Amino acid sequence: MPGDVIVGGMFPIHYRVVSSNSSSSTSPQSSGCEGFNFRAFRWARTMIHAINEINQNDSILPDILLGYTIYDSCFTISKAVEGTLTYLTGQDEAVPNYRCGSGAPLAVLIGSGGSALSIATARILGLYYFPQVDYSASCSVLSDKFQFPSFIRTIPSDIFQSRAMAKLVVHFGWTWVGTIASDDDYGKYGIKNFKEEVEKVGVCISFSETIPKVYAREKIVRIVDTIEQSTAQIIAVFSADIDLSYLMEEVMQRNISGRTWIASEAWINSALISKPEYSSLLGGTIGLAIQRADIRGLHNHLIQLDPRNSGEKLITEFWERAFDCMWPEHGVARFCTGKEDFDEIDNTYTDISQLRLTYSVYKSVYTVANALHNMHTCKTGEGPFVNGSCANITNFQPWQLMYYLKNVRFKSLLGEEIYFDVNGDIDAMYDIMNWQRTSDGYISFKVIGSYNGTAPPGQEMTIHNDSIIWNDDQVTPPFSVCSKSCQPGTRKGIRQGEPVCCFDCILCADGEITNETDSRECIQCPEDYWSNENRDECVHKVIEYLGYNDALGMTLIALSIFGACTAAAIAVVYMVRKNTALVKANNRGLSFMLLFSLVICFLSAIIFVGLPVAWSCMTRQVLLAVSFATCLSCMLSKAVNLMLKAKATKAKSPEGTETKLLGPFQQRIIALILVLCHACLCTAWLLILPPYPIKNTQSQNIKIIMECNEGSVVFLCCVLGYDALLAAICFVFAFIARKLPDNFNEAKFMTFALLVFFIVWISFIPAYLSTRGKYMVAVEMFAILASSFGLLACLFVPKCYIILLKPERNTEELVKGKTVTNDKSAPPTSQSLTNSAISTACSTITLS
Repeated sequence: MPGDVIVGGMFPIHYRVVSSNSSSSTSPQSSGCEGFNFRAFRWARTMIHAINEINQNDSILPDILLGYTIYDSCFTISKAVEGTLTYLTGQDEAVPNYRCGSGAPLAVLIGSGGSALSIATARILGLYYFPQVDYSASCSVLSDKFQFPSFIRTIPSDIFQSRAMAKLVVHFGWTWVGTIASDDDYGKYGIKNFKEEVEKVGVCISFSETIPKVYAREKIVRIVDTIEQSTAQIIAVFSADIDLSYLMEEVMQRNISGRTWIASEAWINSALISKPEYSSLLGGTIGLAIQRADIRGLHNHLIQLDPRNSGEKLITEFWERAFDCMWPEHGVARFCTGKEDFDEIDNTYTDISQLRLTYSVYKSVYTVANALHNMHTCKTGEGPFVNGSCANITNFQPWQLMYYLKNVRFKSLLGEEIYFDVNGDIDAMYDIMNWQRTSDGYISFKVIGSYNGTAPPGQEMTIHNDSIIWNDDQVTPPFSVCSKSCQPGTRKGIRQGEPVCCFDCILCADGEITNETDSRECIQCPEDYWSNENRDECVHKVIEYLGYNDALGMTLIALSIFGACTAAAIAVVYMVRKNTALVKANNRGLSFMLLFSLVICFLSAIIFVGLPVAWSCMTRQVLLAVSFATCLSCMLSKAVNLMLKAKATKAKSPEGTETKLLGPFQQRIIALILVLCHACLCTAWLLILPPYPIKNTQSQNIKIIMECNEGSVVFLCCVLGYDALLAAICFVFAFIARKLPDNFNEAKFMTFALLVFFIVWISFIPAYLSTRGKYMVAVEMFAILASSFGLLACLFVPKCYIILLKPERNTEELVKGKTVTNDKSAPPTSQSLTNSAISTACSTITLS
């Protein structure tokens, strides 16, 4: 349509160009197009409707008539470039760099119906700084004013759409997502921005596939195979509906269900994809859509078509495709009459329920009209150009209109303010839509939220979760993760060579916890704490020691008291019978000292029971060592005397019997000196490096063992080694005297006592080293009691047996004499008297 100013439009009214065999032997011809696009034809008719509205509106360009010329891009870059050059030259063919037409100036190109197409045309138009206003090219690269200086658009940039789609993924907790993009700038840049956004928040990409622009079945099959094999339940798609339709056909044939699709604005409300036969697979789809509006008068304008009088080939083609008929040709009638009723058809051309891109076309036309209006109403001297000059609307340069387009500001049909930022973009406003399957198998578009790119951070998105119906009519969001979340008590273990979202949940080690979901590292518990069974909380370690209320402790205390009482009772027996022959001949002083030391040995074991404190740690080992040293010193002094007697006996001569023995006083002095030496060693230990209580947290992880640190291992070894040395010397002397020909050979029983002593303490060492905690203390107490009972039993029980049960044998004659015949009533001979004298001199008052 002619006018004072011509507005160009470009729309993908056909899906593709007709394939043809190229030949260099003939002149190249422009390819034809095929596959009628009713939706794009509606866009073109909307542009015409908007221009008609403006021409009838006295408030905008009241004395200027807008004309238009519309080109078909056929959804192909080559046709879009061809149409652009044709538009610029003003002729029916493309003549680059020449303006051959005459008449009204060309104002702007609206289009060209897709990001890839618009990028191609914008590069050409940018050379001339010729304005281009696009209604559907959302690719983020078009915001680059260095490459596309004269490009603006009435659809938000995909930068915002990618962020919004990423927020959708985060909102529903999906971490395992597949991506599909068309093989053009729209798909590549859109999915690239989406990946960058989701990867910032830890979402992983399961697979990333590209839909070919030219149909290739083997590639489509490979993509569908990937979808089927992937465990990702969420698939984000950046593609035009035309490109996606091939993929959906294959998905439908393979019946791949159970997937939730995230749609970009290019196909979220596409009738080509939302077919009833796809509803079982695509129900629950969620995505972004640009704002919709109800355009008054549009429906009437769309149906006011008369193919009989228009003479336009495009309208007759539309009629044939819409009503499935043919026009009369060569005098033969083929169904079409031109009187068909639009109420009989149901396609996207007459469907005005989702006017979104259509509304974007409408805004683009009004953007141009308002910019032209501002140019037309410019007052000389107040203009934006040199010396305040204005541009003449009937003869202006493209760059002059570009200035007004960049600075235009007006209210749209919805009341929103339309203006462009430095990148030629408008504010990002999206509706969040959900595909819900109806009872008759169709898909309805339900708005379940919104996204405002200009809102404060964290407040951009609003979603009504209760309004969403997911795939298979579920009301709960689908679950899409590579690995389930690691619960408290476990940590993430990354799988080698796989995305970070794919991991194994590894139970925290002992003493470590995690109290959060999906923790990467376990937390070490403090020293006095340990992890509980679930590894999600640090609890106090069990404090262990051999207590008074412990059954084992009470048993050992009872044995200690019993042993001490037994030793004390024997001492009482000795005291009562101190004037008997057996007691007098047994060195009463050393016997009482020996019994007293055994009482101390028994009682020292009690100090090992209870919570270790400073005084008990310093007392128990020292008291035990001193008491054993006293006991062994007394035994050693006796053993020395016995060894001397044994040597005298072996001499078998009167001179041998005169060997000088140790008297009672001398024996006591020897015992006292040995005990004092040991006491000095213990005193040095207590003064220099005394034992002290500690909390042992190393031996057992779940327990704190309260025990004593001996302070100095060297001192401990010296103290215990001194006792061992006394016992060894005593054993050697007693062993030498074990065969004395006496009625009561004490050396023999002393040898047995020391053998028991050695067996107990040698057995104690491996038992002590193989136990931990309170059982170490119990083992040591058992060794103390066992060795003490052994000494007590071997040294004193035989004597008590005679004193208490066989008093008739406790006589001086039996103690000092030894008969050589079985007839005790026979008179002694001279030989027997001699033997008796020797025996008396060597007698040791011990039960044989």
